Amino acid sequence: MSRRTGVFIAVLVVYLAVVGVLLYRVAADIDPRYRESAEESLVDTAQLLATLLERRTFSGVIPTDELERTLAHLAERPVYARIFDIEKTRVNLHVYVTDRDGVVLFDSRGRDVGKSYLDWRDVRLTLAGAYGARTTLADDDDTSSAVMYVGAAIRERGRGASVEAGEDIVGMVSVGKPIESFAPFIANARAKLVQFGLISVGALLAGLVLALLWLLRPLGLIGDLWRALRHEGGGSLAARLRLMAHALRASVAEAGDALAGRSYAEQYVQTLAHEIKSPLAAIRGAAELLREPMSETARARFAGNIEEQVARAQDLIERMLELANLERRGSLERTELVSLAQLARLVVTEATPVAARKQMRFEVDVAEPLLVSGDAFLLARAISNLVRNAIDFAPAHSTVEIAARESGRQIELTVHDYGPGLPPFARRRVFEKFFSTARPDTGRKGSGLGLALVSEVAALHGGTARLDNHPDGGAVATLRLPRAPAG
Repeated sequence: MSRRTGVFIAVLVVYLAVVGVLLYRVAADIDPRYRESAEESLVDTAQLLATLLERRTFSGVIPTDELERTLAHLAERPVYARIFDIEKTRVNLHVYVTDRDGVVLFDSRGRDVGKSYLDWRDVRLTLAGAYGARTTLADDDDTSSAVMYVGAAIRERGRGASVEAGEDIVGMVSVGKPIESFAPFIANARAKLVQFGLISVGALLAGLVLALLWLLRPLGLIGDLWRALRHEGGGSLAARLRLMAHALRASVAEAGDALAGRSYAEQYVQTLAHEIKSPLAAIRGAAELLREPMSETARARFAGNIEEQVARAQDLIERMLELANLERRGSLERTELVSLAQLARLVVTEATPVAARKQMRFEVDVAEPLLVSGDAFLLARAISNLVRNAIDFAPAHSTVEIAARESGRQIELTVHDYGPGLPPFARRRVFEKFFSTARPDTGRKGSGLGLALVSEVAALHGGTARLDNHPDGGAVATLRLPRAPAG
């Protein structure tokens, strides 16, 4: 992962964490805010009932018959209200009235008339002239049965006393409302909050995707994804998803270069300039020496050195251009059924002159029915790179074995050589661009692009490439490709 990608992911994670913490804090604060709002409404209701009772209070006697009839009619009254998404079909209030000593004169539930409520906080504080409120469980075993009560004093002006002289508290009325009655509003608010958070995160991600598409190639990426999805002979859904992931990965990498102000070509030019210095220096040194008097044998050796370095530089340029073209692809433009047996024979025919210099031979065990869907030219290039890599590392007079077999919905093509094998330090880096190890017979390194090209070809076909040491000695390269569907 590049530093630029790491910074982007870190910023995205921090944003998601901040949004998550903010939503959590707001969601946790919804319940107390709703309770405060409900308490304020209970204060109004309690004061209204206290005022109505005061109008008929005389000599400290609080008549509650009218209140009882009113609440009885209210219980029978049809109620329907739609408050946003919540339907309300009944009035859910508990009302009781006490005298100045806290003895219950009236209870809308008809349970505790004559009982002293002076120990309840709402009754005690209200009769003392303070603000009285409490929240109590109606059922001690049920935490959801909490009821919020708010009290209001019932006052009677003293006989012959003026308003300034004050009024006596002769009783109180308390109005209670179950907390579960506004629980649906709390749940609804929390659901909307979570929905808003998800929409916010989704909008951010959609904005990033749109920005990438706009910066990159609005129709090209979509076309790559579509071709990957309908990839004929792509095998299982997992293989098609791997193709789509490769297209996205290539596009994101390209977009990252665009966002960073660096073009893909610029990186390759810089790398090419660095890698080509060595053959150019060798060519220049040999050319300068050729101006000096020397024997024909030495002149022929330096001329051969120039030809060798020119071929090396040409191979480096061609491989870089080929790899750059592959990495810029999101998916295969055209696919066809490809016989791995035919490709193996073609590659062996092309590599035979090179292998003959080391007196090597090939053993090919690839059955004709093994078919994959893809680009025959690219697959041939990938297999050719594996074979030439095996020839470079295999000792003279040895054998390079090429085999293929079915493995579930995949086909595994292997190229096994009997060379020194893969050193431990190189196992994780063999498919990196420009990473190479010295050939055992010459001590020289390759361009480091052959296996990188194999990896890209495999990814474009929804497969993978691997290089390991073989139990019988040497190294074995494995190219896994989705098997073409029968019929």
